Amino acid sequence: MKSLLSAPSEDDLIRLLKAWRFWLAGAIVGALVGAALFYVAPPPYRARATVNVDFHLEQAWPQNTDREQFYYLERETRKLEEVAFSDVTLGVVLDRVPGVEIQALRDGKLQLSQPGNGGWHFYAVDASAQTAAALASAWAQSFTDQAKSQLAASQGGLEPYITVDPAQTTDIGAARFPGQALYISIGAIALLAVGALGVLFLNTKP
Repeated sequence: MKSLLSAPSEDDLIRLLKAWRFWLAGAIVGALVGAALFYVAPPPYRARATVNVDFHLEQAWPQNTDREQFYYLERETRKLEEVAFSDVTLGVVLDRVPGVEIQALRDGKLQLSQPGNGGWHFYAVDASAQTAAALASAWAQSFTDQAKSQLAASQGGLEPYITVDPAQTTDIGAARFPGQALYISIGAIALLAVGALGVLFLNTKP
């Protein structure tokens, strides 16, 4: 048996190529194992709602440097993130989707995409597709309402140039995440690699 630290020789590579049926079969078996695992222990559902956030940099800093615009964007983004996970915003979500605890929402059931100037994606994860869709929809709508309320009342220190508008907050679906394709891919790659290593480091002839 070869050492795992030994570099493969030319003969090893030739043996690996000759054994293509072996590690190809391993990849197929791995894909089947991944597909079976997806059905036996499926991942939760994930739903996504989208809200458009425009910081209007050209109006807020019309004659200033990129550095100042970046600071403005980072500062206002942080404020809006606080609105998204505030007690008021999440309280509305709990009212619309009963049976969920607020700590669960903050511990990963609700996930906000990397926000910036543009579409903000509001994800919700749950074992039920209906609940995931309801949570994502309620969260995006509640965030929109709270942000607009603070902007209109000049509360929370938000700049008046910001606009927040729903893009897709109703009639959203949910799908398993990660999807079946990823399970199949990981299973195929894993057993393909095991098969190839077996050919290289076990002195067996194909």
